Amino acid sequence: MNTNYQNIVVEQNLTTCIIFINREKKLNALNRDTLSELHLVITDALNNESIKGIILTGSGEKAFVAGADISEFSSFNHNEGRDLAYEGQKKVFDVIHQAGKPIIAAINGFALGGGLELAMACHIRIAADHAKMGLPEVSLGLIPGYGGTQRLTQLVGRGRALEIILTADMVNAEKALFIGLVNYVVPQAELLIKAKELLDKIKSRSPQAVSAAIRAVNASQNYQGYEIEIEEFSNLFGTDEFREGVSAFLEKRNPNFQTDKN
Repeated sequence: MNTNYQNIVVEQNLTTCIIFINREKKLNALNRDTLSELHLVITDALNNESIKGIILTGSGEKAFVAGADISEFSSFNHNEGRDLAYEGQKKVFDVIHQAGKPIIAAINGFALGGGLELAMACHIRIAADHAKMGLPEVSLGLIPGYGGTQRLTQLVGRGRALEIILTADMVNAEKALFIGLVNYVVPQAELLIKAKELLDKIKSRSPQAVSAAIRAVNASQNYQGYEIEIEEFSNLFGTDEFREGVSAFLEKRNPNFQTDKN
């Protein structure tokens, strides 16, 4: 397995691969290079017969992934926005979602925007008790573009998904557990212990049956929705509200969306 990564750290212990997104000073935000490295390491682990399961987490105790690196796409147009969503979804998020080996997200802090979408692509989520989660894209003049509208709805239902997406509010770990967004909440010190314990239990079962179960569960979901999300996401790039939203974020001020032109 390649270990020459700049933005992630990989620990392989017998049959488990633990991936740390390692941009702690940037709250582990996802940029293009990080997504590229995630694609490589996850693909390697899935093709490695000795690896039976994966744990995905962030470095430090502040953030799992606090979103995408907004400075990278603040000037994108429609086509660039579509490529951003399509490439990320196909090469990382969908690879995780469709993986035939169990992938557990250990949410060690903020999981916002693309970070929550990354966690939701995993098969199971465990959160530290101080973690906070949310999809703040509408405050940027966007919508989630890495499967968030689809996976959140599948996990928590239409009403709760719409509330979280439309308000852009964060939910704490306790509420995330209550609404079904995460499977377990544990103290920070026990996060990886719990993730390894759960993964070890799954690894003790039939690997072929585990893979078959994942495929069967995934077959219940409508993948046309992901294509619609990508199109709606990209349509917002280049709009006045998108420009105002990302400018406000980068300038650390509240956005002013003037929707009433009369």
